[in-house]
Amino acid sequence: MSSESTDLASLQDELDALNAQITKQGSAVRALKKASSSNADEIAAAVDELKKLKISAETLRQKKEALDPAKQFNRKVFDEMILRKMFIVPSFEIHGGVKGLFDLGPPACALKAAMVDVWRKHFVLTESMLEMECTCLTPEVVLKTSGHVDRFTDLMVKDPVSGECFRADKLLEDAIDELIEANPDMPVEDREEHMRVQIQADAFSPAELDEQLTKYGCKAPSGEPYGASFPFNLMFKTSIGPEGTSVGYLRPETAQGLFVNFRRLLDANSQKMPFAAAQIGLGFRNEIAPRSGLLRVREFCMAEIEHFVNPNDKSHPNFALVAGKELVLFGRDDQLGSGKTKTITVGDAVSSGLVNNETLAYFMARTQLFMERIGMDPARLRFRQHLTTEMAHYACDCWDLEIQSSYGWVECVGHADRACYDLDVHGKATKTPMVATLKLDEAMEVEMAKLKFDRKALGKTFKADQRVVSGALEALAENWADFEPIATALETEGKTTVDGFEITKDMVTWKKTTKKVHEIKFTPSVIEPSFGMGRILYSLLEHSFYQRDADEQRCVMRFKPAVAPQKCAVLPISSGDEVNAVVDEIAAELMDSDLATRVDKSTASLGRRYSRADEVGVPFAVTVDFDTLTDGTVTLRERDSTVQIRLPKADVTRVVFDFVHNRLTWEEAVKKYPTVSVNED
Repeated sequence: MSSESTDLASLQDELDALNAQITKQGSAVRALKKASSSNADEIAAAVDELKKLKISAETLRQKKEALDPAKQFNRKVFDEMILRKMFIVPSFEIHGGVKGLFDLGPPACALKAAMVDVWRKHFVLTESMLEMECTCLTPEVVLKTSGHVDRFTDLMVKDPVSGECFRADKLLEDAIDELIEANPDMPVEDREEHMRVQIQADAFSPAELDEQLTKYGCKAPSGEPYGASFPFNLMFKTSIGPEGTSVGYLRPETAQGLFVNFRRLLDANSQKMPFAAAQIGLGFRNEIAPRSGLLRVREFCMAEIEHFVNPNDKSHPNFALVAGKELVLFGRDDQLGSGKTKTITVGDAVSSGLVNNETLAYFMARTQLFMERIGMDPARLRFRQHLTTEMAHYACDCWDLEIQSSYGWVECVGHADRACYDLDVHGKATKTPMVATLKLDEAMEVEMAKLKFDRKALGKTFKADQRVVSGALEALAENWADFEPIATALETEGKTTVDGFEITKDMVTWKKTTKKVHEIKFTPSVIEPSFGMGRILYSLLEHSFYQRDADEQRCVMRFKPAVAPQKCAVLPISSGDEVNAVVDEIAAELMDSDLATRVDKSTASLGRRYSRADEVGVPFAVTVDFDTLTDGTVTLRERDSTVQIRLPKADVTRVVFDFVHNRLTWEEAVKKYPTVSVNED
């Protein structure tokens, strides 16, 4: 091993260890902020330590990159090509554009359609999922119930003169960048102090953020100081109907439409459990300061699965099919300890308890297989487990599939065991039973509580709601394990709360008993894989991009045939009518087989036309030459190797079709047909 490789490995070890310390310290900071017993000095010291660790890690990362220039991504050339070939363009560009809004041009539109088609086949069709298409407009009551109205916020400030809005933490980060850039001779200690503040910008309270904005002299475009920072809800608010009295929002996620339709979906599945529902559609988030291209936008495509399962049995019938699949896992213990990932089979991850259950692990493996199927680089994929301080109180386990790009590790697919939370909150808010039934082969005895109500006491206290209260208690009494905490509280404290109603001991008496049951009703748990298709699309563009022979003028997109926007190019060697007639014939046959085809009859050199096809990721190119007119054969070029074979034109459509559908590999084709040497320059 060379000394340079040794240095890189050593630096990576140091960086992993530092990242583990950062994760551990970040978790400690979150815990301190949540704890009511923590004092301000204690929190400040913990935050300061976190800042120091992040600065050290960034310094080490830059040092590592300098030693490994081959792995540096040429984003400038990439961005120029993406725009020039119209993969992605700013929306409303001639009017100045709008931040956070982008249009997909022809190649990216076709790439996304192919990617979504593979997703639908890989998940919806293979797993026999129930697919829905729910409305993007959502009434306020639904999102109030789910918690989005109260908790979906970022801190914002306003220009007091113009009223223009800005994301407060980003203003502070930009001000510090400008200060450091304007003072290249700034002492190292001062620079590090400014960077510490910058790193912590998104963790400040409104008062702390206002103090920092004042300290750094941040002024609004009008020249006046910004107004006080305040929480801003990231949902797009609107009114439904002309009266303006019904408040609604553009949905921030697609999941709620599936949750509220659970009972109908269960009926559509003949009351069988477990089952999964899926939806592909748009989500909307009114980002205050969108950044990082397609990674943080205001309108985005999501593909979400809600797998409903018995909370007492989270096994999966197809788990054995993926148990041997290896995944790169970054568990919470490793994040807080070594800072290194583990490569482990799905079966071992579940048996060791690293992943909570079979169904969650099954979908993680299926997600990995999907990513590999569309052409993502497996070496740049990992699953990171949420720390306990990151997870919602109701969640059992959460893993994010992260994809490494030039922006670092980016969360692209969330895998969450959300327990029964979603169905519970919608069921309670609407007084709708969101339950499924487990039929028992043999009757079994269950412990329950037999209740006797004091209807007079209930009516006096709850009036019209007395039936709601008694119904809630009777539902809990069906299972002694559910009712026992209520009974204990009434015995020891004389009162308790059920669904927001305060129950006192004089209202109900109970007796523990048993009964035989032939079925058990339960609220299903939800295992949710949630795909950010825009982020996946951008990551796929980066993973597919390379420069042939390090030449900035020879860019290539390494799309797999299954998702390539166009499957084949057909090129004439000359502009003669006879040659062009054959080109049109081959192109028509390809398109009759649903193979998107690119025809380039321009006067540019053949090599230049190959390069044009390479830039938009066309995997194969057919060239019709003068030999075609005499012997009926054509050449077929493979994009990445640039190797060409000669085959009868009658075979072209079948061969390309088989490539696209993974029925034939290029290596097999090379063995079957003779290769030819062609000078592309």
